[in-house]
Amino acid sequence: MASISKADVAASSSPSPSWSQVAEAQKKVDELSKQVLALPIADLRAIKYRPAALPEDIPQPGIDIDISTIEVPVRDGAKIPLRVYRAKAASANQLPDSDGAVLFFNIHGGGWVLGVPETEEAQNRIIAVRNKAVVVSVDYRKAPEFPFPVPLDDSYDVLQWCRQKENAVSLGVDANKIVIGGGSAGANLTAAITLRARAHDNLSGIVGQILNIPVTCHPQYFPSERYSHLSWSQNAEAPVVDAARMIWFWNHYLSASGVEAAADPSLSPLLASKEALEGLPPALVQVAGMDPLRDEGLAYAEALGASG
Repeated sequence: MASISKADVAASSSPSPSWSQVAEAQKKVDELSKQVLALPIADLRAIKYRPAALPEDIPQPGIDIDISTIEVPVRDGAKIPLRVYRAKAASANQLPDSDGAVLFFNIHGGGWVLGVPETEEAQNRIIAVRNKAVVVSVDYRKAPEFPFPVPLDDSYDVLQWCRQKENAVSLGVDANKIVIGGGSAGANLTAAITLRARAHDNLSGIVGQILNIPVTCHPQYFPSERYSHLSWSQNAEAPVVDAARMIWFWNHYLSASGVEAAADPSLSPLLASKEALEGLPPALVQVAGMDPLRDEGLAYAEALGASG
């Protein structure tokens, strides 16, 4: 990871000029979100998901991309929806000696509690078309009804299904060209899945990770003696997701195991040993300056770099 001074990191918490254009509107959204998240879970689930408007120039189904949903069985017999985005030009990305297109395995964000694949619809379509790839987005079961380790197990099992030869063929992908990625809680699951695959000598074919604003450590267990954790206090009242909301998400994800379980690297990848991090696929770690999660993302990038 390129060297970044502590002063530069701290200064990144200042909003950019473009943020001022949406700041007031975001305050209203944040206030509404607080009211919604205060509802009992049953009432929260009863609110019908309404997808955001997509940009006009987004890749179009049937023209640029084919989109479908299939169901994949997991370890407890449940069937997990998997949304598949296949670029029309994906076959052009297949060399004569290739077994298929690149697979981007996306795990959506939402604090392990919220979100669906369509939450990141624009992103998934764009990645598929621009890279002539196949994108799949797993609709793992959510906490608190399905707390840790269910979202992790669901995501891991669906990934293993995609890697099986017959399923890779049906998806039109090369099981040796898989990139795993996600945002926020999805990035947490991405890191945890990769660590699990590493522990089981099962990294073959996973060639990269994309960790966007990742959750890498529960704040109670953050190793502040090794890494800066200024962002947790500096951005405690940040827009979109503040520190209090992150604790709300953590509490739901840990509702069956308790906060003491968060010391496990399956929940807090930053706490993985150097040996566990060695040999992991290359990772792109992206952080936002005005985010409570900023410093844990930077810390995980540093830990990955130190592991070689």
